[in-house]
Amino acid sequence: MSNQKAWNLDASVAAAEDEVPTRVVNMNKTGEVLLSSTPPVKGLFVYNCNPLATLPAQDKVRSGLLREDLFTVVYDQVMTDTARYADIVLPATTFLERSELAQSYGAYTLQQCEPVIDPVGESRSNHEVFTALCKLSGLARSGDPVDEDEIVDTILERDPRREEIHSALSQQGISFPRFGTNPVQFVDVFPGTSDGKIHLLSKELDHEAGQRGGLYCYERDPGSEQYPLALISPAHKLTVSSTFGQLRRTVVPVELHPGDADVRGISEGVRVRVFNGSAEVHCVATINRSIRPGVAYIPKGTWDHNTLSGNTANALVPDSLTDIAGGACFNDTRVQIAVSE
Repeated sequence: MSNQKAWNLDASVAAAEDEVPTRVVNMNKTGEVLLSSTPPVKGLFVYNCNPLATLPAQDKVRSGLLREDLFTVVYDQVMTDTARYADIVLPATTFLERSELAQSYGAYTLQQCEPVIDPVGESRSNHEVFTALCKLSGLARSGDPVDEDEIVDTILERDPRREEIHSALSQQGISFPRFGTNPVQFVDVFPGTSDGKIHLLSKELDHEAGQRGGLYCYERDPGSEQYPLALISPAHKLTVSSTFGQLRRTVVPVELHPGDADVRGISEGVRVRVFNGSAEVHCVATINRSIRPGVAYIPKGTWDHNTLSGNTANALVPDSLTDIAGGACFNDTRVQIAVSE
C-alpha cells in the first residue's frame, strides 16, 4: 500500500439514520452459513462470481444451493456451475457491451472503456441491475447516484485531481497518476504506515495472529500419514480464474512427481481418485518431473465437467480461516491419491 495513492477512489455513501443493520458473512464460509446459520439465509444473489467453482468446502456450498427454501438468483454472462442451481438466471453484459471506469491490472492507469456492441438480448450492466433493485425494493434514497455519469462522479469526487482526471478521461480515455507510470519506492511512493516506513513486525498484525504465537512462528505441516500430499491449485494458462472455464471441455488431470506416482502404482493417464476426509475427486493422472515430491497439482478455475466425478479440487479444501483477515486456507489441503477401482 502507498500513502501517495495512484487514485483516491471511493464510491461509498453515508448510511441512513434508519438503516437496518445486516449480517456480514465471510464468503469463505458460504457453505456452512447456507446450511446452518441462525436465522437461516433465505435469499442469495450471485454476481461477478462463480462460488461453486471458487469457494472452499465445495460439497457444503452445493448442499446449501440445493436447499428447497433458498431462493437463488445468479446474474452472469454464461451458465456457470453455480447458475445451474439458481431459481432465476439474469443475463449480464460483458465488457464489450458496457462502458466502464477501470483501473488497469499491473499498470498505473485509469481508463474509460467504451462498448463496441449494444447489449445482447435482455442483458444489463451491474449499475442498471442494482439501481433497479434498489428502486423496486424501496431502498433507493434521494441523492443516491443513479446513472453511469453520477456513479463515476461519486467515485472520483474525493480525489483532489478529479477535474484533471475527468478532463483526461473525456479527451483521451485514459488518466495517469501524479507520479507517472514508473514510480520509485521511497521517492514517489511510500508504505501506507503512519510514519511512511516498512514495519517488519506490525504490532496490529502480530496481535491479530496472537492465538498461534504471533506473526512469526513455526507451524507444523498439516499433512499426515493418512493424507501426506500437499494439494496446490495455482492458475493455469487456460483458467487464471474460473472465467472461461466453460470453454475447457477436457478432463483436467492431477499432476504429481514420478516418485510419488511409482509408490502408488500410478502410470500416465490412469484414472485416480484424489481424496481426504472431506471428499474425493476422480480424474486422470499426469506424471510431471517438475512437480516437487510430496505435492499434487490440480489447477484452479476448473468446473464440474472437468473431472470424472463432477466436483473439483475445491471439494477437498477446508473452510477453515486464516488467523489474519479471515482468508481461505487453500494451501492447507492435504490429500492421498490412489488408482480408481
